[in-house]
Amino acid sequence: MPGFQVRPGKVLPGRYTAELGEDGMVVVLIGMRFNHWWRVDKWLFMLIGMGLMVRHLAKSDEGLLANHTWFGRTTLMVQYWRSMEELQAFAASSDAPHLAYWRKYVRKIGTDGSMGAYHEAYQVRPGSSEVVYVNMPAFGLAGALEPVPMDARRNTARQRVAFRRRPDKTPAQSP
Repeated sequence: MPGFQVRPGKVLPGRYTAELGEDGMVVVLIGMRFNHWWRVDKWLFMLIGMGLMVRHLAKSDEGLLANHTWFGRTTLMVQYWRSMEELQAFAASSDAPHLAYWRKYVRKIGTDGSMGAYHEAYQVRPGSSEVVYVNMPAFGLAGALEPVPMDARRNTARQRVAFRRRPDKTPAQSP
């Protein structure tokens, strides 16, 4: 949108949303839990590996659009990917750090219970989700894509779910 500039971390006053492209995107929840937090010898390599994976993805164009990380006994990374195919290609690539660290996890920890790992991946398509942000920095889908100020066509959750944008960026009629 012309004149709508976003600086990282800058609070955007008012209400805004995000609009998915025609192909949608993939939202991934991934992380680990330190079941035996005192067993640093068991889990430190995975913490290092997660950092290496995020740095690798930041330097390359493998499909990751945005990543948010929270640390605690259970870590959580919320990632936004262009497609499921790109996510799966990264996970299986011997040129990327993920596969080697996953194999090491299976060998070193396996099912001993010292550390848990998880991921959930969701394909999000236009018409199947809606988002709203109020007085927030560009975050979530709006941070991965582009924050779009609310207007009369996007005021309610029902309108945001139904709103479609044509490939040429002009609004289409809502169903």
